[in-house]
Amino acid sequence: MKKRLMALSMAAIMAMGSLAGCGGTTPAAPAAGSGETPAATEAPAAGGSETPAATEAPAEGGDATVAAGEEGSVLNIYVWNEEFKSRLEDHYPGYEKVDATTGKIGDVTVKFTITPSDDNAYQNKLDSTLPGNASAAADDKVDIFLVEADYALKYVDESIDVAMKLSDLGITDADLADQYEYTKDVVTDASGNLRGASWQACSAGLIYNREAAKDVLGTDDPAEVQKAVSDWSKYVETAKAAQAKGYTMCSVNDTYRTYSNNVSGKWVQDGKIVVDKNLEAWVDDSKALVDAKAENTFDLWGDDWAKAKDPAGKTFCYFGPAWFFNFCLDADREGSIAHDGGWGFCEGPQGYFWGGTWICAATGTDNQTLVKDVILTMTTDQAVLKDIAVKDSDCVNSKAVLAELAASDDGNIALLGGQNPYAQLAAGAEKIDLSNLSEYDQGCTEEFQHAMKNYFDGNATKEEAYDLFYKAVEEKYPELSH
Repeated sequence: MKKRLMALSMAAIMAMGSLAGCGGTTPAAPAAGSGETPAATEAPAAGGSETPAATEAPAEGGDATVAAGEEGSVLNIYVWNEEFKSRLEDHYPGYEKVDATTGKIGDVTVKFTITPSDDNAYQNKLDSTLPGNASAAADDKVDIFLVEADYALKYVDESIDVAMKLSDLGITDADLADQYEYTKDVVTDASGNLRGASWQACSAGLIYNREAAKDVLGTDDPAEVQKAVSDWSKYVETAKAAQAKGYTMCSVNDTYRTYSNNVSGKWVQDGKIVVDKNLEAWVDDSKALVDAKAENTFDLWGDDWAKAKDPAGKTFCYFGPAWFFNFCLDADREGSIAHDGGWGFCEGPQGYFWGGTWICAATGTDNQTLVKDVILTMTTDQAVLKDIAVKDSDCVNSKAVLAELAASDDGNIALLGGQNPYAQLAAGAEKIDLSNLSEYDQGCTEEFQHAMKNYFDGNATKEEAYDLFYKAVEEKYPELSH
């Protein structure tokens, strides 16, 4: 364990050096009670990655921090893709990559278990593992698991207690003051306890092909493009104009999140599945555009859906947040539109957000000290967050960092032709409302899109598509009806 503590101490020193290298200053202790994504602990040393003490005093009301000698030698992290793994490899001070799913932090082995989220597979993995985590063998204990907004409420539910309260790790409100409020709301239980933290703020917009915009609209200026897509009626006009020029606006599933983030109620109300009027509007609007050949029905992430990455791509736009830039637009591939700085960014018809990743400490972890440091470093260290934003074109969960990026060339993104989107992204993050979030969102969304594809493609009537949707959701969640 001495080796591990020395490694963590070195991590703090390295974080201080990286802060100086980024031109930042040591952040002042934030005011209590503001913030967002559950993040830090006691005011960290400059750079934010504080050196954990082996016999640290517990936070008031929390459990005592596990003594150094009692902590485990394996840090098990459960995820659904490689995003968080890449963030740790690239940005956590002292992290050493060993192979595709394994790393080292000091003398601790870091092991990633990756289960894709399709058809609830990742949630099923968590559901079969987390309840018995406290009694699992030492090297098998889950220490960290990640969740998305679509189902986060399920895992921060205090009645099942599979995600630790951050206060039990010694993480305080003061540590979170620089973060956006909505990121806290996602992982707050019914008693007001935070049970997770995120490095991301995922307000989103419309990502458009600059050359296509010049061809269709006569300009690729973000302010002018925004005028052409500022509401759904103008969006439809632009979509038809794009189609006349040989472009497809996007896939119907691209616009889905914009509609679904602006609903008036939850998917499930009093045990009943409720399709909001705004989702009904998505179905009707999408069908009209598909029939006009102005939108297509390609499934998200599929090869056809992604074809606009190619120089000959005829897709006008995508809808997405900052994580979309590098993960979906293939900026590293020579000849892609992104590689040549050929995308632009504007708000689009409605404000919305999409996704985000929250880090949860698994109840029963035998690595509380290290888990705490990972959460603090990755979600509150301003030097680390700025590095993530600059190197990965991500929108991070720090008001101070986003303000700094918006005011400097550090926020200019090459794949957007040098455009700086951070002022817009920061403003969008302030407006996000999660009052209609529910634990059923992922399952309902997946089945709704699958069922409606049959209607869009002409393989079912609207009524038949709705019947397919209700049947699929009720099979997935037997406690629900419609």
